[in-house]
Amino acid sequence: MSVDPAPRPIAVRPATPEDAGVIAEIYRPYVEGGTVSFELTAPNAETMRQRMAASGGLYPWLVVTEGEGGPVRGYAYASAFRDRPAYRYTIETSVYLETGTQGRGNGRHLYDALIDTLRAQGFTQAISVISLPNEHSIRLHESVGFRRAGVLREVGYKEGRWIDVGLWQCELNDATLPPMEPKPFSATGMVWNW
Repeated sequence: MSVDPAPRPIAVRPATPEDAGVIAEIYRPYVEGGTVSFELTAPNAETMRQRMAASGGLYPWLVVTEGEGGPVRGYAYASAFRDRPAYRYTIETSVYLETGTQGRGNGRHLYDALIDTLRAQGFTQAISVISLPNEHSIRLHESVGFRRAGVLREVGYKEGRWIDVGLWQCELNDATLPPMEPKPFSATGMVWNW
């Protein structure tokens, strides 16, 4: 993908199934050329479409574009943190940017919109798992309110080496008693207090 040297203003919107192809292409270099992703084979557009559909309307998938209707330059999404029902108030987040578009505010805008949306849905905690070292990702996460929660040593093996992962945590809402059930993304839509 070529990157326009003079980007238009940034816009964030909910991802659609039609975005699956470009999302797969944005993600591909993270799988094939490094240890940011622990996947070994890059998913294709259909696999991404299935992952988006598997959210069942509960978890948001967002894309950042250059202007309204412009090319997609990155995406962010939330997914279940763990499968057990007691974890349903906590989600895991991820963000990926098209190569060459870092440093333009794309990641920050994506994460701001994702966090605002997750707060409106009523989730209490967001967890991000970052392969280490990754100073760019750490700075992005900490700039939007994530704090280091711990490190898991040598839990991934890729490219001939063992990789540590760091856990970063962001409080989204107070943990009330009893907790409120999170609202589906399909009911709240994207919220961006920008």
